[in-house]
Amino acid sequence: MNQDTSLNSGFSENELAGKSEPAGGSGLERDETTNLISSAKVEGTAVYATDGEKIGHIDHLMIGKRSGRVQYAVMSFGGFLGVGERFHPLPWDALDYDTGREGYVVSIARDRLQDAPSYEENARPAFDRQYGEAVFNYYGFTY
Repeated sequence: MNQDTSLNSGFSENELAGKSEPAGGSGLERDETTNLISSAKVEGTAVYATDGEKIGHIDHLMIGKRSGRVQYAVMSFGGFLGVGERFHPLPWDALDYDTGREGYVVSIARDRLQDAPSYEENARPAFDRQYGEAVFNYYGFTY
């Protein structure tokens, strides 16, 4: 028996062992449910314009340390084979998941995205409140 009960937060060893299989045998992978998805599965997901054109992919997510909420999805946009690629933080609420495309759709014109707040990989901004407000305001969201 495990003597260190602080590691299992009050769950019995049998309860913890049962967590390896999804309840009800739904067949869903461990890192995805009907309403939740692992960040590992979001990264690399295509981003489309409303006309169906693929415009980029999700490079990574920025999550509030205290709130636990996704603040930005950082989209890789432009460039060719990594040359000239820019990273555009998009407010998470600006993206809608389209099951038919298996990707996110953003209702922002391509030329507007080109002029949006962005950065090169080696010049990451300070994702502070001032930067967050500028990004959210650009897309018409409240920070």
